[in-house]
Amino acid sequence: MVSEERSFVLKFDGYSRAKALLNNGQLVISTPFSVGGHKWTVRYYPNGVLKNYAEFIFLYLHLESADAEDVKAKFSVSVLDKNGEPVPSYSRTNPMRTFSEGSVWSSALVIKKADLEASWHLRDDCLTIRCDLPVMKEIKSEETRVAPSDLHQHLGDLLKNKDAADLVFQVGGQRFSAHRCVLAARSSVFKAELLSAMKESSAASPIEIRDMEADVFKSLLHFIYTDSVPLLETACNKGETDVVMAGHLLVAADRFNIVRLKQICEEKLGNHIDSNMVATSLALAEQHGFHRLKEACLQFLASLSNFDAMVASDGYEHLKSSCPSVLKELIARMIPSEFKSANDVIMAI
Repeated sequence: MVSEERSFVLKFDGYSRAKALLNNGQLVISTPFSVGGHKWTVRYYPNGVLKNYAEFIFLYLHLESADAEDVKAKFSVSVLDKNGEPVPSYSRTNPMRTFSEGSVWSSALVIKKADLEASWHLRDDCLTIRCDLPVMKEIKSEETRVAPSDLHQHLGDLLKNKDAADLVFQVGGQRFSAHRCVLAARSSVFKAELLSAMKESSAASPIEIRDMEADVFKSLLHFIYTDSVPLLETACNKGETDVVMAGHLLVAADRFNIVRLKQICEEKLGNHIDSNMVATSLALAEQHGFHRLKEACLQFLASLSNFDAMVASDGYEHLKSSCPSVLKELIARMIPSEFKSANDVIMAI
Protein backbone atom coordinates (compact mmCIF):
# COMPACT_ATOMS: atom_id res chain seq x y z
CA MET A 1 0.00 0.00 0.00
CA VAL A 2 1.30 3.48 -0.92
CA SER A 3 -0.25 6.90 -0.44
CA GLU A 4 -1.08 9.23 -3.31
CA GLU A 5 -1.79 12.78 -2.10
CA ARG A 6 -3.07 15.73 -4.09
CA SER A 7 -4.40 19.19 -3.25
CA PHE A 8 -7.13 21.07 -5.09
CA VAL A 9 -8.44 24.62 -4.87
CA LEU A 10 -12.18 24.78 -5.59
CA LYS A 11 -14.13 28.00 -6.17
CA PHE A 12 -17.89 28.22 -5.68
CA ASP A 13 -18.83 31.41 -7.58
CA GLY A 14 -22.09 33.26 -6.95
CA TYR A 15 -22.33 32.61 -3.22
CA SER A 16 -25.30 34.97 -2.78
CA ARG A 17 -27.15 33.60 -5.82
CA ALA A 18 -26.74 29.95 -4.68
CA LYS A 19 -27.92 30.91 -1.21
CA ALA A 20 -31.03 32.57 -2.64
CA LEU A 21 -31.94 29.92 -5.22
CA LEU A 22 -31.20 26.63 -3.41
CA ASN A 23 -33.42 25.39 -0.64
CA ASN A 24 -32.39 23.55 2.49
CA GLY A 25 -31.05 20.10 1.44
CA GLN A 26 -30.16 21.19 -2.12
CA LEU A 27 -26.54 21.20 -3.20
CA VAL A 28 -23.85 22.25 -5.64
CA ILE A 29 -21.39 19.58 -6.81
CA SER A 30 -17.83 20.52 -7.67
CA THR A 31 -16.00 19.46 -10.80
CA PRO A 32 -14.74 15.87 -10.25
CA PHE A 33 -11.06 15.38 -9.50
CA SER A 34 -9.00 12.19 -9.50
CA VAL A 35 -6.83 10.84 -6.67
CA GLY A 36 -5.66 7.26 -6.14
CA GLY A 37 -7.36 6.06 -9.31
CA HIS A 38 -10.82 7.20 -8.10
CA LYS A 39 -13.12 10.13 -8.89
CA TRP A 40 -14.03 12.50 -6.05
CA THR A 41 -16.19 15.60 -5.65
CA VAL A 42 -16.92 18.14 -2.93
CA ARG A 43 -20.64 18.59 -2.23
CA TYR A 44 -21.64 22.08 -1.09
CA TYR A 45 -24.95 22.76 0.71
CA PRO A 46 -25.33 26.56 0.92
CA ASN A 47 -28.44 26.31 3.15
CA GLY A 48 -27.63 23.22 5.17
CA VAL A 49 -28.65 19.58 4.91
CA LEU A 50 -31.41 19.35 7.52
CA LYS A 51 -34.12 21.84 8.54
CA ASN A 52 -32.58 22.45 11.95
CA TYR A 53 -29.31 23.47 10.31
CA ALA A 54 -30.51 25.89 7.62
CA GLU A 55 -28.24 28.62 8.98
CA PHE A 56 -25.12 26.62 8.25
CA ILE A 57 -23.07 25.70 5.19
CA PHE A 58 -22.09 22.04 4.84
CA LEU A 59 -19.15 20.76 2.76
CA TYR A 60 -18.61 16.99 2.24
CA LEU A 61 -16.11 14.87 0.37
CA HIS A 62 -17.88 12.31 -1.85
CA LEU A 63 -16.47 9.22 -3.60
CA GLU A 64 -17.96 9.14 -7.09
CA SER A 65 -16.47 5.84 -8.37
CA ALA A 66 -19.47 3.50 -8.25
CA ASP A 67 -17.50 0.24 -8.34
CA ALA A 68 -14.91 1.22 -5.72
CA GLU A 69 -14.57 -0.92 -2.60
CA ASP A 70 -12.65 -0.30 0.63
CA VAL A 71 -10.91 2.88 -0.51
CA LYS A 72 -8.87 4.32 2.35
CA ALA A 73 -8.57 8.11 2.32
CA LYS A 74 -7.93 11.07 4.61
CA PHE A 75 -9.59 14.43 3.90
CA SER A 76 -8.81 18.00 4.87
CA VAL A 77 -10.90 20.96 3.70
CA SER A 78 -10.30 24.61 4.51
CA VAL A 79 -11.76 27.96 3.55
CA LEU A 80 -8.99 30.16 2.12
CA ASP A 81 -8.49 33.76 3.20
CA LYS A 82 -7.67 36.65 0.86
CA ASN A 83 -4.01 35.58 0.82
CA GLY A 84 -4.88 32.03 -0.17
CA GLU A 85 -4.07 30.63 3.27
CA PRO A 86 -6.32 28.17 5.20
CA VAL A 87 -8.48 29.74 7.91
CA PRO A 88 -8.06 27.53 11.02
CA SER A 89 -11.56 28.22 12.34
CA TYR A 90 -13.04 27.16 8.99
CA SER A 91 -11.01 23.98 8.51
CA ARG A 92 -11.68 20.31 9.17
CA THR A 93 -9.48 17.21 8.91
CA ASN A 94 -11.06 13.77 8.73
CA PRO A 95 -8.95 10.85 10.01
CA MET A 96 -8.16 7.98 7.65
CA ARG A 97 -11.38 6.08 6.92
CA THR A 98 -12.72 3.56 4.43
CA PHE A 99 -14.98 4.65 1.59
CA SER A 100 -17.05 2.03 -0.23
CA GLU A 101 -20.44 1.54 -1.82
CA GLY A 102 -23.12 2.67 0.62
CA SER A 103 -20.59 4.58 2.71
CA VAL A 104 -19.18 7.32 0.52
CA TRP A 105 -19.32 10.50 2.62
CA SER A 106 -16.76 12.20 4.80
CA SER A 107 -17.63 14.11 7.94
CA ALA A 108 -18.74 17.61 7.06
CA LEU A 109 -17.06 20.97 7.42
CA VAL A 110 -19.85 23.05 9.00
CA ILE A 111 -19.72 26.86 8.80
CA LYS A 112 -22.23 29.33 10.23
CA LYS A 113 -23.31 31.56 7.32
CA ALA A 114 -23.61 34.73 9.40
CA ASP A 115 -20.03 34.40 10.64
CA LEU A 116 -18.65 33.70 7.18
CA GLU A 117 -20.52 36.64 5.65
CA ALA A 118 -19.23 38.97 8.35
CA SER A 119 -15.63 37.95 7.63
CA TRP A 120 -13.27 38.93 4.82
CA HIS A 121 -13.17 35.42 3.40
CA LEU A 122 -15.88 35.86 0.74
CA ARG A 123 -14.06 37.62 -2.08
CA ASP A 124 -16.10 38.81 -5.05
CA ASP A 125 -19.05 36.74 -3.80
CA CYS A 126 -16.90 33.60 -4.20
CA LEU A 127 -16.27 30.89 -1.62
CA THR A 128 -12.78 29.45 -2.13
CA ILE A 129 -11.75 26.23 -0.42
CA ARG A 130 -8.76 23.90 -0.57
CA CYS A 131 -8.93 20.10 -0.37
CA ASP A 132 -5.98 17.95 0.67
CA LEU A 133 -6.68 14.31 -0.11
CA PRO A 134 -4.23 11.44 0.60
CA VAL A 135 -5.57 8.10 -0.74
CA MET A 136 -4.03 4.72 0.10
CA LYS A 137 -3.44 2.85 -3.14
CA GLU A 138 -2.71 -0.87 -3.45
CA ILE A 139 0.22 -1.69 -5.69
CA LYS A 140 -0.02 -5.11 -7.30
CA SER A 141 3.35 -6.84 -7.14
CA GLU A 142 4.54 -9.93 -8.91
CA GLU A 143 4.44 -11.79 -5.60
CA THR A 144 0.67 -11.37 -5.25
CA ARG A 145 0.17 -13.14 -8.59
CA VAL A 146 2.26 -16.21 -7.75
CA ALA A 147 0.23 -19.38 -8.18
CA PRO A 148 -0.45 -21.54 -5.11
CA SER A 149 1.94 -24.36 -4.39
CA ASP A 150 1.52 -27.46 -6.57
CA LEU A 151 4.26 -29.52 -4.91
CA HIS A 152 1.68 -32.02 -3.68
CA GLN A 153 0.48 -32.57 -7.25
CA HIS A 154 3.98 -33.26 -8.55
CA LEU A 155 4.77 -35.67 -5.72
CA GLY A 156 1.39 -37.33 -6.18
CA ASP A 157 2.21 -37.87 -9.86
CA LEU A 158 5.58 -39.26 -8.85
CA LEU A 159 3.86 -41.87 -6.70
CA LYS A 160 1.20 -42.64 -9.31
CA ASN A 161 3.61 -43.00 -12.25
CA LYS A 162 6.31 -44.82 -10.23
CA ASP A 163 9.03 -42.68 -11.86
CA ALA A 164 12.48 -43.51 -10.41
CA ALA A 165 10.89 -45.64 -7.65
CA ASP A 166 13.53 -47.58 -5.75
CA LEU A 167 11.38 -49.51 -3.25
CA VAL A 168 8.60 -52.08 -3.47
CA PHE A 169 6.29 -52.92 -0.57
CA GLN A 170 4.27 -56.10 -0.28
CA VAL A 171 1.05 -55.48 1.65
CA GLY A 172 -1.85 -57.93 1.81
CA GLY A 173 -1.09 -59.53 -1.54
CA GLN A 174 -0.56 -56.19 -3.35
CA ARG A 175 2.65 -54.41 -4.34
CA PHE A 176 3.31 -50.68 -4.02
CA SER A 177 6.26 -48.81 -5.52
CA ALA A 178 7.71 -45.88 -3.60
CA HIS A 179 10.77 -43.66 -3.20
CA ARG A 180 13.16 -44.15 -0.31
CA CYS A 181 14.04 -40.45 0.05
CA VAL A 182 10.39 -39.30 0.18
CA LEU A 183 9.43 -41.83 2.85
CA ALA A 184 12.55 -41.05 4.89
CA ALA A 185 11.82 -37.33 4.74
CA ARG A 186 8.23 -37.78 5.95
CA SER A 187 8.61 -40.47 8.62
CA SER A 188 11.30 -40.91 11.25
CA VAL A 189 10.45 -44.62 11.38
CA PHE A 190 10.89 -45.08 7.64
CA LYS A 191 14.07 -43.01 7.82
CA ALA A 192 15.57 -45.25 10.48
CA GLU A 193 14.60 -48.44 8.63
CA LEU A 194 15.24 -47.46 5.01
CA LEU A 195 18.52 -45.62 5.48
CA SER A 196 20.18 -48.21 7.70
CA ALA A 197 19.52 -51.93 8.21
CA MET A 198 16.99 -52.30 5.37
CA LYS A 199 19.02 -50.35 2.83
CA GLU A 200 20.65 -53.30 1.08
CA SER A 201 17.84 -55.83 1.40
CA SER A 202 15.06 -53.46 0.33
CA ALA A 203 16.64 -52.84 -3.04
CA ALA A 204 16.72 -56.52 -3.88
CA SER A 205 13.32 -57.76 -2.68
CA PRO A 206 9.90 -56.35 -1.68
CA ILE A 207 9.52 -55.10 1.87
CA GLU A 208 6.66 -56.91 3.54
CA ILE A 209 4.33 -54.85 5.74
CA ARG A 210 2.37 -57.12 8.03
CA ASP A 211 -0.77 -56.51 10.08
CA MET A 212 -2.07 -53.85 7.69
CA GLU A 213 -4.67 -53.87 4.92
CA ALA A 214 -3.58 -52.90 1.41
CA ASP A 215 -6.07 -50.04 1.11
CA VAL A 216 -4.85 -48.60 4.41
CA PHE A 217 -1.23 -48.66 3.25
CA LYS A 218 -2.29 -47.10 -0.06
CA SER A 219 -3.96 -44.21 1.80
CA LEU A 220 -0.90 -43.89 4.03
CA LEU A 221 1.38 -43.54 0.99
CA HIS A 222 -0.99 -41.02 -0.57
CA PHE A 223 -0.78 -38.85 2.55
CA ILE A 224 3.01 -39.14 2.69
CA TYR A 225 3.31 -37.81 -0.86
CA THR A 226 0.47 -35.26 -0.95
CA ASP A 227 -0.16 -34.33 2.72
CA SER A 228 -3.86 -35.05 2.19
CA VAL A 229 -6.27 -37.91 2.73
CA PRO A 230 -9.40 -37.09 0.66
CA LEU A 231 -11.51 -39.90 2.10
CA LEU A 232 -11.33 -38.33 5.57
CA GLU A 233 -11.12 -34.65 4.66
CA THR A 234 -14.25 -34.44 2.48
CA ALA A 235 -16.97 -32.80 4.58
CA CYS A 236 -19.77 -35.07 3.31
CA ASN A 237 -17.98 -38.29 4.18
CA LYS A 238 -19.44 -39.17 7.55
CA GLY A 239 -20.32 -42.80 7.01
CA GLU A 240 -19.26 -45.67 9.20
CA THR A 241 -16.84 -46.91 6.50
CA ASP A 242 -14.84 -43.69 6.68
CA VAL A 243 -14.72 -43.83 10.47
CA VAL A 244 -13.39 -47.39 10.31
CA MET A 245 -10.73 -46.26 7.81
CA ALA A 246 -9.82 -43.38 10.14
CA GLY A 247 -9.21 -45.93 12.90
CA HIS A 248 -6.97 -48.08 10.70
CA LEU A 249 -5.07 -45.02 9.44
CA LEU A 250 -4.63 -43.75 12.99
CA VAL A 251 -2.89 -47.00 13.93
CA ALA A 252 -0.76 -46.87 10.76
CA ALA A 253 0.19 -43.23 11.32
CA ASP A 254 1.17 -44.04 14.89
CA ARG A 255 3.20 -47.02 13.73
CA PHE A 256 5.25 -44.86 11.33
CA ASN A 257 5.14 -41.67 13.43
CA ILE A 258 3.37 -39.44 10.92
CA VAL A 259 2.13 -36.82 13.36
CA ARG A 260 -0.21 -34.74 11.20
CA LEU A 261 -2.03 -37.80 9.89
CA LYS A 262 -2.52 -38.96 13.48
CA GLN A 263 -4.09 -35.63 14.33
CA ILE A 264 -6.42 -35.76 11.31
CA CYS A 265 -7.56 -39.30 12.11
CA GLU A 266 -7.97 -38.64 15.81
CA GLU A 267 -10.10 -35.56 15.06
CA LYS A 268 -12.20 -37.56 12.58
CA LEU A 269 -12.89 -40.26 15.15
CA GLY A 270 -13.51 -37.77 17.94
CA ASN A 271 -16.07 -35.89 15.84
CA HIS A 272 -18.00 -39.03 14.88
CA ILE A 273 -18.49 -40.90 18.14
CA ASP A 274 -21.70 -42.89 18.34
CA SER A 275 -22.98 -45.88 20.28
CA ASN A 276 -21.95 -48.37 17.60
CA MET A 277 -18.34 -47.18 17.21
CA VAL A 278 -17.45 -45.80 20.65
CA ALA A 279 -16.28 -49.14 22.11
CA THR A 280 -13.94 -49.71 19.17
CA SER A 281 -12.64 -46.13 19.31
CA LEU A 282 -12.09 -46.31 23.07
CA ALA A 283 -10.15 -49.58 22.78
CA LEU A 284 -8.06 -48.05 20.01
CA ALA A 285 -7.35 -44.93 22.07
CA GLU A 286 -6.40 -46.94 25.16
CA GLN A 287 -4.12 -49.38 23.33
CA HIS A 288 -2.22 -46.72 21.40
CA GLY A 289 -2.22 -43.86 23.91
CA PHE A 290 -4.47 -41.44 21.98
CA HIS A 291 -5.47 -39.30 24.97
CA ARG A 292 -7.75 -36.81 23.20
CA LEU A 293 -9.77 -39.58 21.59
CA LYS A 294 -10.00 -41.47 24.87
CA GLU A 295 -11.31 -38.42 26.70
CA ALA A 296 -13.90 -37.74 23.98
CA CYS A 297 -15.13 -41.34 24.27
CA LEU A 298 -15.32 -41.19 28.07
CA GLN A 299 -17.31 -37.96 27.94
CA PHE A 300 -19.75 -39.53 25.47
CA LEU A 301 -20.19 -42.57 27.73
CA ALA A 302 -20.86 -40.40 30.79
CA SER A 303 -24.48 -40.54 29.64
CA LEU A 304 -26.14 -43.68 31.01
CA SER A 305 -28.18 -44.19 27.83
CA ASN A 306 -25.02 -44.00 25.70
CA PHE A 307 -23.30 -46.41 28.05
CA ASP A 308 -26.17 -48.93 27.79
CA ALA A 309 -26.13 -48.69 24.01
CA MET A 310 -22.35 -49.23 23.96
CA VAL A 311 -22.71 -52.41 26.09
CA ALA A 312 -25.17 -53.77 23.52
CA SER A 313 -22.84 -52.98 20.57
CA ASP A 314 -20.58 -55.40 18.70
CA GLY A 315 -17.41 -53.76 19.95
CA TYR A 316 -18.14 -54.09 23.65
CA GLU A 317 -16.78 -57.63 24.08
CA HIS A 318 -13.52 -56.64 22.43
CA LEU A 319 -13.23 -53.59 24.71
CA LYS A 320 -13.95 -55.70 27.79
CA SER A 321 -11.39 -58.36 26.95
CA SER A 322 -8.63 -56.11 25.61
CA CYS A 323 -8.94 -53.06 27.88
CA PRO A 324 -10.58 -53.99 31.20
CA SER A 325 -8.78 -51.12 32.93
CA VAL A 326 -10.51 -48.47 30.86
CA LEU A 327 -13.90 -49.98 31.72
CA LYS A 328 -13.05 -49.69 35.41
CA GLU A 329 -12.02 -46.07 34.86
CA LEU A 330 -15.29 -45.40 33.08
CA ILE A 331 -17.43 -46.96 35.83
CA ALA A 332 -15.47 -45.11 38.51
CA ARG A 333 -16.20 -41.84 36.72
CA MET A 334 -19.92 -42.58 36.72
CA ILE A 335 -20.06 -43.12 40.49
CA PRO A 336 -21.02 -39.92 42.36
CA SER A 337 -18.20 -38.12 44.14
CA GLU A 338 -19.67 -38.83 47.58
CA PHE A 339 -18.95 -42.52 47.03
CA LYS A 340 -15.23 -42.00 46.74
CA SER A 341 -14.41 -45.11 48.72
CA ALA A 342 -16.36 -47.29 46.28
CA ASN A 343 -14.53 -45.54 43.47
CA ASP A 344 -11.16 -46.45 45.02
CA VAL A 345 -12.26 -50.07 45.47
CA ILE A 346 -13.22 -50.40 41.80
CA MET A 347 -9.93 -48.93 40.62
CA ALA A 348 -7.99 -51.32 42.91
CA ILE A 349 -9.67 -54.47 41.55
